[in-house]
Order: sequence, then structure tokens, then C-alpha cells
Amino acid sequence: MKNWIFFIFLIISQVSYGQNDVVLAENYYREGSYKKAAQVYKVLVKKNPYNTTYFKRLITCYQETSQFKIAENLLKERLSENPNRPYLNVELGYNYEKQHLQKIAKPYYEKAILSIEKHPNFGGYIARLFKQNNRLEYAIIAYKKTMQHNPNANYNFQIAQIYGEKGAFEKMFQSYIDLVDTHENYLKIVQRYTSKYITGNPENNNNLLFKKVLIRKSVGNPKDAWNQLLSWLFIQQKEYEKALVQEKALFRRNPKYLSNSIKLGHIAFENEAFQIARQCFNFTLENTPFLEEKLNAILFNIKIDIATKQPAVEEKFETVFSNYGKTNVTLKLQMEYADYLTFQKKQPQKATAILIEALTISSSKFQKARLKLKLGDVAVFTGKFNKALIYFSQVQTRIKNHPLAQEARFKVAQTSYFKNDFKWALAQLKVLKAATTQLIANDALDLFLIISDNQPKDSLPSGLALYAKADLLVYQHKNRQAIDSLQAVLVKFKGRNIEDEALYKQALLFVKTTQFEKAIANYAKIISLDKEGILVDDSLYQLAELHKNQLNNPEKASEYYQKIIFDHSSSIYLVDARKKYRKLRGDTVQ
Repeated sequence: MKNWIFFIFLIISQVSYGQNDVVLAENYYREGSYKKAAQVYKVLVKKNPYNTTYFKRLITCYQETSQFKIAENLLKERLSENPNRPYLNVELGYNYEKQHLQKIAKPYYEKAILSIEKHPNFGGYIARLFKQNNRLEYAIIAYKKTMQHNPNANYNFQIAQIYGEKGAFEKMFQSYIDLVDTHENYLKIVQRYTSKYITGNPENNNNLLFKKVLIRKSVGNPKDAWNQLLSWLFIQQKEYEKALVQEKALFRRNPKYLSNSIKLGHIAFENEAFQIARQCFNFTLENTPFLEEKLNAILFNIKIDIATKQPAVEEKFETVFSNYGKTNVTLKLQMEYADYLTFQKKQPQKATAILIEALTISSSKFQKARLKLKLGDVAVFTGKFNKALIYFSQVQTRIKNHPLAQEARFKVAQTSYFKNDFKWALAQLKVLKAATTQLIANDALDLFLIISDNQPKDSLPSGLALYAKADLLVYQHKNRQAIDSLQAVLVKFKGRNIEDEALYKQALLFVKTTQFEKAIANYAKIISLDKEGILVDDSLYQLAELHKNQLNNPEKASEYYQKIIFDHSSSIYLVDARKKYRKLRGDTVQ
């Protein structure tokens, strides 16, 4: 028994020792201690002669310490032992190239490439070795030759990535398209990788190249995938009308693609391209056999009417209810109608009646929860905070651990804040900072910081109550009154913590009401008040966006994006600012 225990202990010790050697060698290698790493890898290769990773590492260590002759002898020894390892020719060639002996290296590279005809199973590995050694042209040749001699192999994805590294973008796009040509399941992957090179500018060279490759491919080989990729490209460029042309072509081939037109309508709507969004929804209405899709299209058409301030919106709602009834299937339209009556027409009593009637129709507890959230919103609009809290609390209690319950908790916190019950609001927000719904978590954190940074101390007013009043006015779509309320905060509480918050919120409202110069002045004041202030990077970002989107001044926008990049490296806007700055500069964004 003792002998068995000793034997097991010995095996465990040897395995542990071997693992320690691997870790030690890798640490030396990563630190650039190649001489030390070589000593350990030499032992590992002796113990594991067929482990190509250890062998490759050992060769690299010799090369990095200019021991090229040792590396050469080791490679030749391996090759003579087993001529059926043609990939070693790649390493031999590279060993000569490291010594600037390109003429000697070339025959070995060609020998490795030629060996793929006889050993196509080694082709992928040979190509990877070329890529690892940065011999990209040879890697491409190796991948292509492997596919030529092995019909089951598909390395178009790897070839495309190499072309991207080389800056050969047209060839890269061609390889990605070839990948989709062989397997349409790669469509989403190709979109994801291609998006690194595509910008929102239709005249960008890469955009033009991608379009050129797609059209060239589609001429002799029509496929749904080419229309889908063209539509996707036009969406990136915000050319929604052109995207719709592609979606209509897809629908004519197969009615299943109608759902793409609906998605396109939503994207256009979100980007305020209301005219083309309406065309998408009208196309849906003309072609869908499904009531749910029809009602969704009608809903968004009415939303477009509201957004563009069209007349007779109420009559359109009533026509829908006359045609389809007030039932479960039209609940979304009923809620949208209540929202419109409350926030646009200032008729909260009528909205409340519609929602209470809808409660009697709905059968699902989740539908009832959404209706009660909407009833709470209407109550907040009218200043009936306690009534609103009852509705929100009911939702929170009846569907625990659901995103709607988190939304209800946030509304409880927000309503408590509006009624100046800051202590209870903070208690709710502390829980919500860890909410699973990211949007709720972000909103909760923002409100938590405003209250905790500015709540009154020792019964002395801090301006938070007046700021909350301005927030309520924004909620009620009374932007002009909110601006005036924030101005009162700035006058009465100048120099206090809340000043920069008030300036920032007021600036956002100035943008919303197209008072751009006033917005710029506010942002500039925030930056001058405290260059280390928490809202400085927010202000810089908003200034950049304002100059880019509203004032059509890309030079000024670039200046503000640059300030974020160089002066605010920890900003949450850093990645977005860098990307937008590079786009404005005309770079390929990866």
C-alpha cells in the first residue's frame, strides 16, 4: 500500500514539475528573457518531441538571441528525421531571412508551398506559420493552394483578414464575399468584420470598394445574400431609400424577407428619417397577411404623424379602434394614444379613462403591469405623486424580478425625487444601481449622483428642490419653463455644487429648442468653472456632437473629440470620441 501511495505521489510530482516548467518557460519568453526560456524549452522539447508549440518557441528563442546556426541545425535535423514535415521548410526559410539571406530563404518557402499538393492536410498549418512570421503573401498563396487541393477546406476568412492587414481592402472584401458565396451562414460574421472598415460616408473609398465588389459578384451570380449585404451597406450610410429598394427585391423573391422591411422602418424611424420610415411601414401594410405586423405598421405611421406634427392624429387613432376594436391586439395603440393625449394634447383625464378601460380588457399580468406604469406616468404628469406611487408599487410587488419591476422601482425613485422625498428616492436608487437592465442601471446611477451630491444639509437649501422642479417640467414636455427654472437655480445657487449640473441640463434643453449659441456658452462655462469637474468630458462631447450634427462644422467637432482623447483618457466617451474623430479625419476605422 505504501508503495502505491509513493508511486502516485511520484506521478503527481512529475506532472506538477512539468507544468511548472511550461509556466516558467512561458514567463521567460514573454519577458524577453530568451536565453533562460531556451534552456527550459530545450528540456520540454526533449520530453515532448512532437509538441510543435514548444519546438517553435525554442527556435524563436535561438533566433532572438542570434543563434541562427543552432536553429538551422535543429530544423535540418528534424527535417531529415521526418521528411513528411514539410512545414519545417517555412521555419528554415524564415531563419535565413532573419539573417537577411532572402535568396537562400526563397527556395525553402517555395518548397513548403509546393509540398501542399502532396500533403494538403499540412496546408493550413503552413499558411499559419507564414502568417506568424509575417510572410503574408506566402500565407495567402498557401491558403489558396490548400483550398485548391482540398475541396472541403475554406480559408477565405483567414485570407480576408490578411488582406486587411496588408491594406489590400478590395481583395479583402472579395475574400469575405467569396466566404458568403460558399456558406450564406457567414453573412452576419462578414457584416461584423466588414463594419470595421465601413464608415457612414457613402463616398469613403472602402464603402465604394465594398459596393463595387458586391455588384460585380451579383451580376453573374445573383443571390439573396448580395441584396442583403447591399441593404446593410446602405443602412450604414443612412441611405435608407436605397436599402428599401434592396429589401423590396428580396421580398419579390421570398415573402419571408418582409420582416427586413419592418426592421428597416424601425431603424429609419429611430434616425428620424420619417419619410422613408413611412414608406417601409406602408410597404408592410400592403403586403403582410399578419394582423400583428399590420397593427405595428399602423402604430409607427401614427408615431411618425406625432413626431412630424401632422393634423388629425386623434381621428387616426379612433379610426384604428373603429376598424380593429379595443382589444388585446390593439393594446399598444391604446397606450400610445394615452401617451399622446397626456404629453402632446395635455388631456390626462381622457388618457386615464382609456387606460382604465384597457385594464379591463387585458388578460396578461405583464400587459396589466405596462398599463399601470402608463397610468402612473399620467398621474406624475398631473402632479398626483401619491397616486402614481401606488401604481408603480403595485407593479413592483406583483411581478418581482422582472425588468418591468425594475422599471417600476426607478419610477418610484423618480417620483419621490419630484416630490422632494430625496431620502426615499436614494434608498430605491441604491438597489437599482445593480439592475440587470443596463438602461435602468445607468439612469439610476445618474439620478443617485445628482441627489447624493446636492441633497440639503442642516436644513439649508441646496437648489436640489428647484432642480427637481425643472426635471419635472422636462418630464411634462415643458422645456421653456424648465429652462427658466434652471436659470433660477443658476442665479440663487451660483458657486454651489449644483451649478454645473444646472448649466449642463439647461444646455441640453437649449439644443433641444435650437438655441445653439446659448448651449455652447453653457458648455464653455462648465469647462471654465473647473477643468477637473465631472461634467467637463460630457460638455466636450456634447460640443463635438453639436458642431458635427447641428452646426455642420467638422473641424470644430474634431477639436473637441481630440480634447477628450488627449486630456480625458478615462472618459466613458473616449472610445466613441476616438472613432468619430478618425472618421472625420477620413481614416479607416477598425
